[in-house]
Amino acid sequence: MVDTLKGGLKSPLQRMAAVQRSGLFAAGLASAMLMSGCALEVQNTLAAKELKHESNPQGSTYAGWRVFQDKCAACHGLAAMGTAGGPDLLPRVRDMGPRQFVSLVLKRYDWSHAGVQANSDTGAREALIDEIVQRKNYGFSMPAWEGQPRVNAHIADLYAYLSARAQGTQGPGQPAP
Repeated sequence: MVDTLKGGLKSPLQRMAAVQRSGLFAAGLASAMLMSGCALEVQNTLAAKELKHESNPQGSTYAGWRVFQDKCAACHGLAAMGTAGGPDLLPRVRDMGPRQFVSLVLKRYDWSHAGVQANSDTGAREALIDEIVQRKNYGFSMPAWEGQPRVNAHIADLYAYLSARAQGTQGPGQPAP
């Protein structure tokens, strides 16, 4: 029997140990495959969260709300839905990107004459100036806010707040800090 073992035939004990090793290897492989599947699921969840976060405007809605209440609410109303002194901002901001918003808020802009900025060199600008002078009505054009440090520092926050209001993800009240 010793000669049989040396010749390459395995004893029942050795065969059982080999089967156990292959079973452990298969279990380890299955476990590794299962774990990699779980890792992919976690990675997919993280990617979805990151994508959702990236699709939101940069900035804090709470900080934007505070700036809005301090600098904008007197003309545009506490909920940005307009007053006699300023228009409803929600439909205007709804389709506006952050770059356009920054440009319009930091530069003097006439909301009632879309596309006419006070620093443009067009005939529309001249007509607007004539209309303002003739009617002596200066209340319908928005002031330039680029000289206001608080507005400059929080312009992304202001856009985040107004964009959330325009999209309906933020109600008219105070956002959570």
